[in-house]
Amino acid sequence: MRVNDPEAIDRILSDAKTIAVVGLSSDATRASNSVSRYMQSNGYRIIPVNPNESSVLGEKAYARLEDVPEKIDLVDVFRRSDEAGQHVDEAIRIGADCVWLQEGVVNEEAAHRALVAGLLVVMDRCILKEHRKRKR
Repeated sequence: MRVNDPEAIDRILSDAKTIAVVGLSSDATRASNSVSRYMQSNGYRIIPVNPNESSVLGEKAYARLEDVPEKIDLVDVFRRSDEAGQHVDEAIRIGADCVWLQEGVVNEEAAHRALVAGLLVVMDRCILKEHRKRKR
């Protein structure tokens, strides 16, 4: 598989049920909030990962991915490109199946590390837009 492989995107959207959203904000005007709200309304379990939040969208927030006590299928990253790598490395350490760097988030080295570790990788794409394109 390669970054942004259409088959990988299809697989992520059909198989991933639990999504940890790094950088999820309780501010309803932020993209992280509206995108996560959309995904939640389409049946995905959203786990907020943000040290500045206690809960978002009715879910308990965690400071780090490694603090989440359950299995995470997908790590969705809403952070600056230069900060994305640390979250990709965390995703690898916790055994997530996939990592998704949202639109505007580009970190080639981190994407490569995730691919080498066996994760499915999507970069610089919006999960909401990709979901809507494929929604039946």
